[in-house]
Amino acid sequence: MKESDILISVIIPVYNVEDCLNRCVTSVCNQTHDKMEIILVDDGSTDNSGALCEQFAKDDERIRVFHKENGGSSSARNLGLSHAVGTYIGFIDSDDYIEPDMYECLLKTIIQNDILMAQISRNEIDENGRKLPDVCIPPQKETMVSSQKMMEELLMHRGDCSFCTRLTHRSLFENKRFPEGKLNEDFYLLVQMLLEIDEFMILPEQYYHVFYRIGSNSRKKDKNDFPQVYTDIVDNADMVTELVQTHYPDLQEMALRFGFYQRLEYLLHIPINRMNRDNSFYRENVCGYLKKHWKEIPINPYLTKKNKQYLLLLTLAPKTVRILHAGLRALH
Repeated sequence: MKESDILISVIIPVYNVEDCLNRCVTSVCNQTHDKMEIILVDDGSTDNSGALCEQFAKDDERIRVFHKENGGSSSARNLGLSHAVGTYIGFIDSDDYIEPDMYECLLKTIIQNDILMAQISRNEIDENGRKLPDVCIPPQKETMVSSQKMMEELLMHRGDCSFCTRLTHRSLFENKRFPEGKLNEDFYLLVQMLLEIDEFMILPEQYYHVFYRIGSNSRKKDKNDFPQVYTDIVDNADMVTELVQTHYPDLQEMALRFGFYQRLEYLLHIPINRMNRDNSFYRENVCGYLKKHWKEIPINPYLTKKNKQYLLLLTLAPKTVRILHAGLRALH
């Protein structure tokens, strides 16, 4: 089959993004690979996003629209997957946008190298259109990455786990879905998929543009807000630690470092008024874990000196350290 005859399904969860939805959908409609179905899943929007989706479908026969009660990005993606018929699956977040030849490049790479997945590079754009520092550093050239190497990159917080920068063969989604009601869902699903592939290609072109907007799932809008993502990254750290023990035993120290680091992120972001014994997750899954493993913190080769210092202090007196830290920040 010719590359031009291969159907790609692109799934776009939509929730209250009427201000930037047109840019996103237009960038997908303008792809140089024409044989596509574009699935818009309106996740219970309360603005005009749902009506915009219907208008897009009227204007382009490749677009299908589904409306559902609000359930989060994972549930919207899963609904899209249940209706997708393409050989390859892509995802776009509805406030992001892509370059016209992104999917053509990804598909060509997959076919030429006989692999099940390829990944494009990304950049980050703020609300004023300015390019932000790269979160994930693009390779200098096309790079074939083994599943173990990708696991290393993820455990060291260098790899891109997003499914939005990937084109993935539909067979990898068989009996797999995004965890609903959770954030950091891409990481969760990707580490499961790595067990089923030997390698995949990462391309250097930054054809996926991440739009950073105030109020996203992973960003605090108020000092008393505590996004769910900080809890979910700790849960995922425990999940991947078990997975590494079974499938990548050589990476166990990296996995331990990952678990420490995710808990450090949790402790540095949780509002001080939530650091109490009534918060069982904070008490047991975070503080209890650190107290149990505190001897391993100073000797872990993958933690920085600063990481080790913060972790040991927070293990000893988490709330006191946070109060002192907040006071020092206020002085500056």
